[in-house]
Amino acid sequence: MSDLPVLVKDLALILIVAGIVTLVFKKLKQPLVLGYIMAGFLVSPHMPYTMSVIDQEDIKIWADIGVMFTLFSLGLDFSFKKILKMGAAPVIATTTIVFCMMTLGILVGHSFGWSKMNSIFLGGMLAMSSTTIIYKAFDDMGLRQQQFAGLVMSVLILEDILAIVLMVMLAAIAGGGEAGSGEMLRSILRIGFFLILWFVVGIFLIPFFLRSVRKLVNNETLLIVALGLCCLMAVVSTAVGFSSAFGAFVMGSILAETIEAEKIIRLVEPVKNLFGAIFFVSVGMLVDPQIIVQYALPILTLVLTIILGQSFFGSLGFLLSGQSLKSAMRCGFSMAQIGEFSFIIASMGLAMGVVSHFVYPVVVTVSVITTFLTPYMIRAAVPAHDMLERHLPKAIVRSLNHLAMSQSTTKKEKSLWKSLITQMTVNTVIYVILSSAATAMMLTFFLPFIHRILPYWWANVLCGLITVSLISPFLRAIIMKKNHSEEFKALWTQNRINRLPLIFTILVRIMIAVAFVFYIFNKVTEFSSALLISVGLILVIIMILSRSLKHRSITLERMFILNLRSRDIEAQVHGRRKPLYEGRLLDRNIHIADFDVPYDSLWSGKSLKELALRNRFGVHVSSILRASRRLNIPEGDNVLFPGDRLQVIGSDDQLHAFGRALTEEIIGDDYELEKREMKLRSMTISGNNKFLGKNLEESGIRHLYNCMVVGLEKGLESLTQVTPQYRFQKGDILWVVGEEDDLNRLMD
Repeated sequence: MSDLPVLVKDLALILIVAGIVTLVFKKLKQPLVLGYIMAGFLVSPHMPYTMSVIDQEDIKIWADIGVMFTLFSLGLDFSFKKILKMGAAPVIATTTIVFCMMTLGILVGHSFGWSKMNSIFLGGMLAMSSTTIIYKAFDDMGLRQQQFAGLVMSVLILEDILAIVLMVMLAAIAGGGEAGSGEMLRSILRIGFFLILWFVVGIFLIPFFLRSVRKLVNNETLLIVALGLCCLMAVVSTAVGFSSAFGAFVMGSILAETIEAEKIIRLVEPVKNLFGAIFFVSVGMLVDPQIIVQYALPILTLVLTIILGQSFFGSLGFLLSGQSLKSAMRCGFSMAQIGEFSFIIASMGLAMGVVSHFVYPVVVTVSVITTFLTPYMIRAAVPAHDMLERHLPKAIVRSLNHLAMSQSTTKKEKSLWKSLITQMTVNTVIYVILSSAATAMMLTFFLPFIHRILPYWWANVLCGLITVSLISPFLRAIIMKKNHSEEFKALWTQNRINRLPLIFTILVRIMIAVAFVFYIFNKVTEFSSALLISVGLILVIIMILSRSLKHRSITLERMFILNLRSRDIEAQVHGRRKPLYEGRLLDRNIHIADFDVPYDSLWSGKSLKELALRNRFGVHVSSILRASRRLNIPEGDNVLFPGDRLQVIGSDDQLHAFGRALTEEIIGDDYELEKREMKLRSMTISGNNKFLGKNLEESGIRHLYNCMVVGLEKGLESLTQVTPQYRFQKGDILWVVGEEDDLNRLMD
């Protein structure tokens, strides 16, 4: 018999140890991430008294896959539309926190005499709080439904996105060896170009593909298709110079806009958990106790830097974004730790050879310590605010709170010009990127191919014409889009002075379209520039006047918008989207939250009138979401069912009390489960049997003995069904089903 592969032995060791350790951490109510790291430490070569992983290179490959699937899952939870709807407040808070913490991390690294790259990467690690740990802490402490928790999660989403960009930036800096502004700008432009290109093309193609094969897809095939698309984008991302993790995130964010997103999230979850566990175990394997002892002072300093820095700069960021002092401090104190992305950034630097080996275990140790302190920091926010409020002058406290109120209630007024120019710019940038990508693909791949079939000159002309035809809907959209918008019409009619600038915006976009045509034919022909410009102008005029091209352009754009809104449409149809008035509740302490009725809830089967939720908690149930139905403004006689989702309006305290009661008032576990086994027995009606001459209802077999007669034996091949009118006779053989204790009572 052949020997078992080393990889299987290592996986067996990792998963068994991780399973045992995480059970212990679950019992201690600690984050499972720490359990995985501890398991990695136990199976590492640095632990002399336990079995160790043999082939660490294979585990590293699995860990890289874990990073990819982790970011893919993060992308599935992410939505570009959500970020746009957040407004400026989370952006201000995120930018402030990340910039200040990264600067602080770089300064701390320099103060210890660490190298330039070590300090830069350290700054990136300290700037990222842990989404997983904070979410878990909010959940365990019953704070997830409170308003400040929603603000924190919004900032964490933006931090995760910024972490993806930061990883690409750090890779560019590490690869070039210089952190010059030119290299940084080129990296940002490359990220923006490919991000927009992939997102626009993906939103156009992938929902269309999934919609066309929807009848053929089951859970198994959908999982394979989703993971296949994830790996495909990882390969494409690597091919153009980005990381596989970045590509996986982009594909996840594209699939997040599809109707199948919720199902994909559920299907991918076990895969992500498996490979993610291996990644965090591999993180723990790099923890070296000797390095921890050697770098005890930097570890302690970094812990204090994170706690004090996030508490101050986090609170400052939320304060600048328009939150009250108390809310800002609760948000800032909640983010005083580092987590997943810090490990990913550290492992990336280690793999590129630009980060020293001691940095990794130092960062992991700091993460473990700050993770343990996270619940205590969350609890300390309110006492710290109360103490600060007592010592600060009243005028300053009132000014800070008044600033928050005024920022949150002031409406932003955008001028017509600003709105029009913004829309035109966004539209032009998107279509220029699409046209550039299509042109590059045609000239790079199609032109060499067509050269093998046709003569050189004919091949060039044919390629040029096909390329121009391919991008013509995009060029027409660049020129004509927004020329008939309400802003354009209002500016045109309001003042004659506006007309010349408006005409100028059209001319600029015409020049961009002509430049594309000129570039394409200049690449494939040897005509003079003047002739090519004339040809470009003629073709652009034909594009503007062409009704079929107009129809194609509008059809493509409508299909894109439909794909982009498909998940929202599906959510509205099935009643999962929150009402529009959510953000318009006048009282700042009142908001809306969702609660799921547990399947073992004691509230199931009771009406709203019986539960008296308004009297008990002071909340209002605005809607009940049940399967594909939405019951708005439910009456008192509406009954709750297991799995119902309740949309409830109330204050933080009211919603917290409501949520606690909902989760605690449940049917307890059955500790005598073995006695619930159903058994089948026969019973003969004798002359002195008390059931003799009675029918089913009179016998009480069902309601008195909790048993059920399934048939009457009359010597036939099958049992005869007992009708309700049938009266038992002497010698009848009844077959009865019930629990053993109930059957014994019946037989006695």
